[in-house]
Amino acid sequence: MANLKSLAKDTAIYGLSSIVGRFINYLLVPVYTFSLPAASGGYGVITNVYAWTALAMVLLTFGMETTFFRFANKDGEDPKKVYSTTLIMVGGLSALFVALVFAFIHPISSFLGYAEHPSWVWAMALTVGVDAFSCIPFSFLRYQKRPIKFATLKLLNILILIALNILYFVGFKGKNPGYTFYINLVASTLLLLALSKEVMGIRSGFDGQLMRRMFSYSWPILVLGIAGILNQTADKIIFPFVYSGEDAHAQLGIYGGASKIAMIMAMITQAFRYAYEPMVFAGAKDRDSKELYAKAMKFFLIFTLLAYLLVIGYIGLFKHIIARDYWEGLKVVPIVMAAEIMMGVYFNLSFWYKLIDKTIWGAIFSGVGCLALVLVNVIFVPKYGYIACAWGGFAGYGVAMLLSYFVGQKYNPVNYPLREMLAYLVLTAVLCVLMHYVNRSMGVVYATLVNTLVIGVFVVYMVKKDFPLSDLPVVGKYFKKK
Repeated sequence: MANLKSLAKDTAIYGLSSIVGRFINYLLVPVYTFSLPAASGGYGVITNVYAWTALAMVLLTFGMETTFFRFANKDGEDPKKVYSTTLIMVGGLSALFVALVFAFIHPISSFLGYAEHPSWVWAMALTVGVDAFSCIPFSFLRYQKRPIKFATLKLLNILILIALNILYFVGFKGKNPGYTFYINLVASTLLLLALSKEVMGIRSGFDGQLMRRMFSYSWPILVLGIAGILNQTADKIIFPFVYSGEDAHAQLGIYGGASKIAMIMAMITQAFRYAYEPMVFAGAKDRDSKELYAKAMKFFLIFTLLAYLLVIGYIGLFKHIIARDYWEGLKVVPIVMAAEIMMGVYFNLSFWYKLIDKTIWGAIFSGVGCLALVLVNVIFVPKYGYIACAWGGFAGYGVAMLLSYFVGQKYNPVNYPLREMLAYLVLTAVLCVLMHYVNRSMGVVYATLVNTLVIGVFVVYMVKKDFPLSDLPVVGKYFKKK
């Protein structure tokens, strides 16, 4: 129970930085969509380039965030030596990546479709190199259980990013999407400077033998990470290559803008991961650890389903985050959010193979899921456009999630409360159908009021089944007396 309380506390802090940070970052969505009309394709360019950089980030970090936690918590390992070795490895890979991009900038720019704008490509290459290197000091902060500094630096970075974007797009009324990439480089560089104290951990030296052992653990995680990030970005990477129309970047921008509304799921999953991952590795030897995993999975599902209902119920309000000419893409929001929930469940399931050092399973599951996503996109995008991108993500995460569950129950079974979780899923599905009808048949004001009552049904059920008021601090005393 103490572990669950620690998880809740750290999730609250990491979650505050993640959710507040992402919420502040939402300011960029209206800035971009109102400054760059859908027809211009400007936001499509931003969506496409950031998808490529997300893939590059996974390649450069090489699964070393998870590997660092695993080895730093191993008996007989020196955490400082593990940290410095990890830092040097990722730093070396990042420097090599940046050098290669600069050496082959013109063919790379042409392949990506930005032959006339090579500076966009090298700016983002530098940015991703700096960000990949910064990931390791941030992992060290998590290992040291210093969520305050972690959250503060993350939020400051986002605020700088927001301020510079607003200055250019609103203050100077800029229309060039490429300036987004230059701004990103400035913000990332300042963030690395703020981590200078943690970067000095490099003085503990480099251990080649340790590096080889870490690589043997991390390469399946790298494959897993590549497949995982492709599940999030492959649609945005593939789309310009397979879409049959001439307005590929315009359509991609509409899809990217609408998908941002669904990203509340990514916020919750990320916040949960930041607190959950270090705790799981540190407490792997506890006898009640499997009970903890089962409870954590259930509570994760409950809160993500509540978030799902909130977004669907208040979609009439959330849609104003993006400009009106992007609203046609709102049909992807429920699909993308459902895919994000499955991704979160898959993440929670993934610890069975990480804790027994069989990370190759994760590579297999994510690889198969990624293949499903790519096939859906390649086959259906030419005919159905970006709606196929949303269903591709749904298929990819769904396949990976189911494979991880069934294989995991064979090799390292956990008694998840499936009946209770299924009851929440069925209730959510029924309420969503009702809200879909309400959203279509009523105006925004009435729909919002009715949907609030509908969401209240879920909350009442949740409180009754899993969060009795009598257990709450302060308020609980009153209900116990009753």
